[in-house]
Amino acid sequence: MKAMIFAAGLGSRLKPITDSMPKALVRVHNKPLLQIVIENLKAAGFNEIVVNVHHFSEQIIDFLNNNNNFDIKIGISDESDKLLDTGGGIKKASHFFNDNTPFLVHNVDILSNINLNSFYNHAKESNASACLLVSERITNRYLLFNDNDNLVGWINEATGEIKSPYKSFDPTLYKKYAFGGLHIIHPSIFGLMNEMEDDCFSIIDFYLSVCDKVPIKAYTQPDLNIVDIGKTEVLMRVNSH
Repeated sequence: MKAMIFAAGLGSRLKPITDSMPKALVRVHNKPLLQIVIENLKAAGFNEIVVNVHHFSEQIIDFLNNNNNFDIKIGISDESDKLLDTGGGIKKASHFFNDNTPFLVHNVDILSNINLNSFYNHAKESNASACLLVSERITNRYLLFNDNDNLVGWINEATGEIKSPYKSFDPTLYKKYAFGGLHIIHPSIFGLMNEMEDDCFSIIDFYLSVCDKVPIKAYTQPDLNIVDIGKTEVLMRVNSH
């Protein structure tokens, strides 16, 4: 079982902490986020991981080396020269996932009680090109799904902006979910990624551009508890408990 951890981000919302370290090494209860995610993946049976790096990349590489890669196979996808956004990052690392088997993508700053095995098995059984962890949490930006849990669009309720490949799209007709920062992707989707003109692109924008061609599915977990450690105030709140 293979996975990719997004650890290349600048961590701008965690300044000034990230002025001297990457977001991936920010500590929650005295343990780096990257270590928490790796240990959770390892416990669920994931035995090959690729970590993308950009901001203070050498610190992440040294951290993994000093911990003997936590006794599993860990590769590095180096974006030091250019940050490629989420979609571009996956595309650059695609050679790690050339075995026609679904792989998990996990944001390094997401902590949750997700049952990774149930999520992975559901994605495999659904034969989806991608399966996205979503929830009903309150936000401004929602992914929109039809009654078959297929992605059909996106809305920013604060600005009214709408994205969908479908003409005459009415967002009020669909279920709205917030994206949870974890997704399972089948390598067959790389063919569509290779058609992208730019090597730097958002994975969500990509999904929205192809969801009329291939099935992009929603996955929910009823008791899901998810925390995005992307902001200083959230980090302080979590560490105070």
